[in-house]
Amino acid sequence: MTAIDQRVDAADTIVTAEGSPLALVRHTWIQTMRLLTRWVRDPITLLETLIVPCLLLLMLDIVVGGAIERFTQRNALYGSVPMVALVGALSGTVASGVMLGRERDAGLLARFWVLPVHRGSGLAARILAEGIRIFGGTVVIVLFATLLGFRFQQGPLAAAAFLLIPVLFGLAFATMVTAIAVFSAKSTLVEAIAILTSLLMFFSTGFVPLEAYPDWIQPVVQWQPMSVAVDTMRALSEEGALTGPLLRTIAWSVGLIVLFAVPAAYGYKRASRR
Repeated sequence: MTAIDQRVDAADTIVTAEGSPLALVRHTWIQTMRLLTRWVRDPITLLETLIVPCLLLLMLDIVVGGAIERFTQRNALYGSVPMVALVGALSGTVASGVMLGRERDAGLLARFWVLPVHRGSGLAARILAEGIRIFGGTVVIVLFATLLGFRFQQGPLAAAAFLLIPVLFGLAFATMVTAIAVFSAKSTLVEAIAILTSLLMFFSTGFVPLEAYPDWIQPVVQWQPMSVAVDTMRALSEEGALTGPLLRTIAWSVGLIVLFAVPAAYGYKRASRR
């Protein structure tokens, strides 16, 4: 065998090795496309990610939009659009968490484990697919909001950052949901997180202004994760203080990722080897 043949064989080994970096990239992309295709074909995921948030935004604009504008002298869309974008990100994450639990119970994760697939590609693909889903859903919600009068007033860079906040927030929440989904025996535990999502929505500064809540609960509303993310997105789209809410949003998101990343990775590996 010539030296050239040996180098070619070595290159082929690197490309095809199950644990190689190139295999991680290739297998992650393949599994990402599998997840996105399945979500697109799943009516529940589409309902939770796109249809329900748009209908919720329309309802809020019709029912409480006028009252909020009279109370604050500001367009209520600049609070409700960020909140609905975040709700869409969280609701879709819950739906995908339920689907993950079903794949585990059906043995699909275990079948992937015995195939010559990079061990880290499954979890990496879910993170990438979640980010793409959340970003796409946010874009759709913003496009729908423009029909109601929503406009970016702080320039294109602020608009780009506006679209990325739900991705960061949603991925942090997805880490928690994944950790619960791979450990819980029943999908009802994951679905119960939807109750938490509803509480975060109704007690946030995106639903009604902070001053509209009773004094005793205002600190909770002001500092809870959805409120700080809403305040950040409001500042990026209209006006307001940005640094404080942005730092708090990053702190909440990074904190959730740090807290649940290891349990999610360990639980995913444990569920795949069953």
